[in-house]
Amino acid sequence: MGQIKQQYECRICGDGINPKRHAIGYRICLWCGEEAAATERTSWCVVQEYGKGPYQLVTPTAAPVTLKQTNQKDPRV
Repeated sequence: MGQIKQQYECRICGDGINPKRHAIGYRICLWCGEEAAATERTSWCVVQEYGKGPYQLVTPTAAPVTLKQTNQKDPRV
């Protein structure tokens, strides 16, 4: 007799999830995961703090201060 495969369901849409995917901790299917990731990426803002500096992620709470400091034409005090 063969093994009985347990079917896992996506929390969002109810479609099946691969048991290997479920085993590593994912509880949503690939399609819903891609949609959630795309939504999350639209809220990102990445800037260079100064001319040749590294890029940094700007959070919504830090945006007013960080973006004001990135203006190269305005002297920092």
